[in-house]
Amino acid sequence: MTTPKKLVLIGNGMAGVWTIEHLLKLAPHAYEITIFGAEPHPNYNRILLSTVLAGGASINDIIINDHDWYSDNQITLHTGDPVLRIDAQNRQVIAASGLHVDYDEVIIATGSRAFIPPIPGSDKDGVIGFRDIKDCETMISTAQTHRKAAVVGGGLLGLEAARGLLNLGMDVTVIHINEHLMDRQLDLPAGLMLQEQLEAQGMKFLLGKRTVELTGKRRVTGLRFTDGESLDADLVVMAVGIRPNIDVALSSALQINRGIVVDDHLHTNIPHISAVGECAEHRGIGYGLVAPLYEQGAVLAKRLAGLDTAGYEGSVTSTKLKVAGVDVFSAGQFADTKQTKSLRMQDDIDHIYKKLVIQDGKLIGAVLFGDTSEGSSLFSLIKSGESIVGREKELLTGYVAGAAAVSPLQRLESMADDEIVCGCNGVSKAAIGDAVLNQGCHTMGSLKACTKASASCGGCAPLVEGLLQYYAGDSAQVAVKEGMCDCTSLQRDEIVEQIKTMGLKTVKEVMNVLEWREPEGCSKCRPALNYYLGMLFPAEYEDEKESRFTNERYHANIQKDGTYSVVPRIYGGVTSPADLKKIANVAEKYNVPLVKFTGGQRLDLLGIQKEDLPKIWEELDMPSGHAYGKTLRTVKTCVGNTFCRFGTQDAMAMGIKMEKAYERLTGPAKIKLAVSGCPRNCAEATIKDLGLVAIDGGWELHVGGNGGVKVRAAELLCTVKTEEEVMEWSSAYLQYYREHARFNERTAAWIERVGLDHVKEALADQQTRLELVSRIEETLSYTSDPWKEIIAKDELRKNFEPLNQAPLTGSTTSIH
Repeated sequence: MTTPKKLVLIGNGMAGVWTIEHLLKLAPHAYEITIFGAEPHPNYNRILLSTVLAGGASINDIIINDHDWYSDNQITLHTGDPVLRIDAQNRQVIAASGLHVDYDEVIIATGSRAFIPPIPGSDKDGVIGFRDIKDCETMISTAQTHRKAAVVGGGLLGLEAARGLLNLGMDVTVIHINEHLMDRQLDLPAGLMLQEQLEAQGMKFLLGKRTVELTGKRRVTGLRFTDGESLDADLVVMAVGIRPNIDVALSSALQINRGIVVDDHLHTNIPHISAVGECAEHRGIGYGLVAPLYEQGAVLAKRLAGLDTAGYEGSVTSTKLKVAGVDVFSAGQFADTKQTKSLRMQDDIDHIYKKLVIQDGKLIGAVLFGDTSEGSSLFSLIKSGESIVGREKELLTGYVAGAAAVSPLQRLESMADDEIVCGCNGVSKAAIGDAVLNQGCHTMGSLKACTKASASCGGCAPLVEGLLQYYAGDSAQVAVKEGMCDCTSLQRDEIVEQIKTMGLKTVKEVMNVLEWREPEGCSKCRPALNYYLGMLFPAEYEDEKESRFTNERYHANIQKDGTYSVVPRIYGGVTSPADLKKIANVAEKYNVPLVKFTGGQRLDLLGIQKEDLPKIWEELDMPSGHAYGKTLRTVKTCVGNTFCRFGTQDAMAMGIKMEKAYERLTGPAKIKLAVSGCPRNCAEATIKDLGLVAIDGGWELHVGGNGGVKVRAAELLCTVKTEEEVMEWSSAYLQYYREHARFNERTAAWIERVGLDHVKEALADQQTRLELVSRIEETLSYTSDPWKEIIAKDELRKNFEPLNQAPLTGSTTSIH
């Protein structure tokens, strides 16, 4: 076994520790890691200091990696002990405590410090920057005993500090040297709109003012300006910029300009010493925003892991203001020059402003105020450098002449893979897709832990949650809030009851009558309403394709590389030579890269291009296995008494009978069945949504099992003697689940929530069971067309054409 190298990280901040996190994923055992931090805290999210100051979070809430994380990863952490210098000749770092630690590789990630201008009085008590937890604690304690605060600097950080001080009950005035706020990110119209909004919140402003002195004896009492005017203040927060923290570099013979000079692979001028983050200077630029620092960290982690990497080439930056009630976005170049053209849209009534800056047919900058929903997509265009010729006004207005409204699901599908979803942590749509599809992240918690998406300011959480649903479909486990989603305060049962009572028949009608906050809904409520309407009115409701996710519309599963997988139905895992030949012929003809047996006893054709899907289904001439939707997936079987000497019942025949009965049954979530021919349970029936286990003279029905991320053993619902009783109880149980579970709630979670005794009581009366059986049979009668008839009607190909109809037509049509 190779002895791990010694890696020392100087700086316990976001950029350095993120690099270590990435390195641990790429090469978990390559290094013995030691981290030195100047602050007495584990790694925390500096971005959220303004949220702590504003009262929206505690110090503990912003800890990214607690002490357990370091110990779990065998990392030695020294807090409150800054490194003084690096002895490159002997390969040691020397800390303030006198500790000497050997290294093979060292990373400097010391970040930056708040710049305190050297004006008279800047060393007085009550004059601070806004950079770390100590500054935050100082402001919180000062607000308890003092009244008036001044923030010098009307940029991003200064306004966030001012908002927090307002929340602490202080009288806050922002002093800014230029004529409008955030002048490095916003043009004049947007800056004036921002000022108006913040003044309405109680913030005061002195613009065009330069501070020349801070007055007072030991403690600051006020500020004096060049024009002779003055302002009283008990606390002065300096937010006029940052300076790279290069102390350790100054004492270690490293090349320094403004920051520590690094190349595209984050090397310094001394071998085995790298620098990353705000302390580094790359191609003459130092970055103070988190997304570029993570991009640097990814390159450095790959290099240290011994992987090939193209190198870091610099970043196009974007900023968002994290102030309650104000939405501001800025990216790229916003200033006008002789070489640029600008498009602007300004609405002073609703306080909405939008500016696009174009050069040589490409978008190079954007400013959004009031409505920042298009920020990510515009930022992607800026970074990609693609031509927008002919689309300029479309991008400005968000409206394409003659086109229908775009549903939330279509927006998610149309996003580019490299579009940044979480700007704080530099997480792209593709990274989220990889985490969901390839790493099993099917909850917001696991997705956040894996990618850091929404782990910082949280502003991207709705979009991240939408993408989770988009990629995971029914596997997504999104926390249930008070209402179905943010679009309504109504819960599932209230909505279903209102639909039944008022006879609402379309998604649009439900949203209008029940007064949805968002008229077009979102990626959580639209699929849910689509299911509830279809469940309640199977004969009348026409399935709304634009409310379904990609997998369901294309009848195939999207994979991480953008290709699709096709799973034809193989009833009970029993096939024939003829069907195997069909599958083999299609796989050869369309160069399918991989054919795999699934855990549900079927064959999966992986790596198929989207445009080939209609032809493949037509040539297979087999029903879809529905491996993508909230439907019956598989019925797993053992060979039962047909061949096995232990079998007591014909498991294959029973499994095929059930699969043919329920094969097109939709549900709140996916449904998996299994049939075992004896108590040895080879088909694993006791970890399925519904599982049958054969016993002498009868069958046991087990329900509420799950074999996924959260394994749950099924519970015994009942024991019956005949196949007719099996079908009666199975149909009644499945229909009761369909009618009472929340959308996206698997049977395991549903049984845990309502209790098995409740379900037993509901199904105890035979008349009740027969009524449920009647309703499920009615539903299945409207979804019983053979797959080849669907293909003959060309319905599948229609799903591959752009959805050019309005998201909701308001009409009702029977399903044929």
